[in-house]
Amino acid sequence: MSALKDKILLATLAHVPFDGWSRAALKLGVLDAGLERDLGLGAFPGGMVEVAAYCSAYFDRRMVEELERQNITEMKVSDRVAAAVRARLEELAPHREACRRLLSFLALPPNAGLAASCTWKTVNAMWYAAGDTATDFNFYTKRALLASVYVSTVLYWLGDDSEDFADTWEFLDRRIAGVMRIPKIKARVAEALARIPSPFRIWRGLSGGRRGTKPSER
Repeated sequence: MSALKDKILLATLAHVPFDGWSRAALKLGVLDAGLERDLGLGAFPGGMVEVAAYCSAYFDRRMVEELERQNITEMKVSDRVAAAVRARLEELAPHREACRRLLSFLALPPNAGLAASCTWKTVNAMWYAAGDTATDFNFYTKRALLASVYVSTVLYWLGDDSEDFADTWEFLDRRIAGVMRIPKIKARVAEALARIPSPFRIWRGLSGGRRGTKPSER
């Protein structure tokens, strides 16, 4: 069934730039795929919402396959993450205008939940492909940070006219470098705060260490 859906999806994407993320584009995609109308449309009973979710999952899958071919395990973590974002955008590149239309579709209020779900699954796939094994609070922190990097990079990429998207890759490197500094900054802030006497410790020093004694009673 997935092979059938892949075929319909790719055929549909060719019509999205002209017909939008619409059922009309899906119908034309079904025809181009050489399928009977009812059979093709039956592959996506949820309509364009289901096509959108499948499209995101499809390019997540293609991204992971590409990363496996690249064998990124020897790279630094920041380079692995950059490779993941870049791999996904390169898979999307032949369908950039369809991607623009898809983002407009996902930006509609009724689709906010779907947009969040797709983004989460994408960055989760990226981190797993990068070898992340976190299970504590860092699991969520890493994905939230990467989501901000990924979304901003996609938006930049959509307007990038540089050769081979060179400006996008520079933008991506800057964004990842900034995110990778955050844990270090947090650690330095925590260390600095630990050196600042707390109000409780200051009070105990002023009161001579006697609990419950006010300065006026000494």
